[in-house]
Amino acid sequence: MIGNQNNEQTPTNPQLATTATTRMRNWGTVTALEEGKCYRINRIELQPGHHISTQMHYHRSEHWIVVSGTAKVICDGQEKILIEKQSTYVPMCMPHRVENPGVIPLVMIEVQNGEYLGEDDIIRFGDAEEG
Repeated sequence: MIGNQNNEQTPTNPQLATTATTRMRNWGTVTALEEGKCYRINRIELQPGHHISTQMHYHRSEHWIVVSGTAKVICDGQEKILIEKQSTYVPMCMPHRVENPGVIPLVMIEVQNGEYLGEDDIIRFGDAEEG
């Protein structure tokens, strides 16, 4: 960041600055915070008792950081519980899913990395809820 005459901060690369957009899902929301070449940063809010569909990506990996709440992560058939300030890495080509077993909304930051980040790189496995 570089300062201007009013001592305000401005992005060093304005092309990477974006306006956040939120998509509603039946399980919660996804807010796109920033996107650049080969990465995207999302804020995911998952309502109690809900989950995203089990899915996999051929062209991207994901890193999930729990901001608040509890996440039950299933990655390659192994389950783990994450709480605030904990994170996990989901490699490319690895079936994965996240659930909110708690009583408050789960808020996570998701960092996607890869050569291609399109929605058509989501392979969904027969779960009841939309990804």
